[in-house]
Order: sequence, then C-alpha cells, then structure tokens
Amino acid sequence: MSEQTSAAAPATAADIMRPPLTTVEQADHVAAAAYLMKRAGTTALMVLDAQTGQPAGIITEADIAHAVADGKDVNSTRIHALMTARPTVVSTTTSVRDAAQVMTSGHFRHLPVVGDAGLVGIVDITDVCRALLEPEVFPPSAGMAQPE
Repeated sequence: MSEQTSAAAPATAADIMRPPLTTVEQADHVAAAAYLMKRAGTTALMVLDAQTGQPAGIITEADIAHAVADGKDVNSTRIHALMTARPTVVSTTTSVRDAAQVMTSGHFRHLPVVGDAGLVGIVDITDVCRALLEPEVFPPSAGMAQPE
C-alpha cells in the first residue's frame, strides 16, 4: 500500500502550491491583514521585501488571534510587530515529503515557495496532507493516466 501511495504522490512543492498569493506590506495595520485573509479565504499572508520581492515575513491568523488575546488594537498595531521575519522557505523543486518534514520539525502550518524569480507560491499543511494522503487529487503528471 505504501509503495502505491509514494509512487502516485506529487513530486514537488510546485505541484501543490497555491498561487497567486495575497501579500501585505510591513507598515499595514493588522486589521487590514485580517480583512485580506477573510476576503482571500486564506489563513496566512506573505510580507514581501519591497526591494527584492523576496519573503520578508509571514503573518498568520494565529499571530492575529494571539495579538487580540493579548489586548492589542488591530487598528493601530502594524504587521511588522507581529510577523515572523525571514520565514523558512522551500524551493519549487522541494519534494512534498521534504516540505512535510520542514513543516513538522518547525511546527509550521504555512511554507512559502520560492523560485528563480522570488516568491511563487505557498503551501499549507492541508495541501501537504492532502497530497500525501490522497495522491489521486494531485496526479504526478498530466500525461499519465490514473487508475479509476
């Protein structure tokens, strides 16, 4: 059974990542981040470095929930005060299994994916789990027929 699962699992983070990304700037208010998350149907936003286009940080719904629980005003608190700076990233060629190991060891639920041009996507724990548990959802190659 595991041989069949591993043979059908997607090869890389690029196979399961979610582009396009919703991004925010470090100087934005946390309330704006919460609004954008709700509107985009996501649980994390990337904070980009304006000069390089590389990920400068990530802000998640957990970061916002902790700030609210601590009594911070989301209309005056800036994203840079809550974001995780210089987040761990994976490349488009990182295997799904390796991405899962990075996420597990770092206790991450979101993992930015970078390519030659910078940030190209993000994978979340649901994407990784779905790819590993239900490989038929993400066929390894569009040209290969999958058993029904």
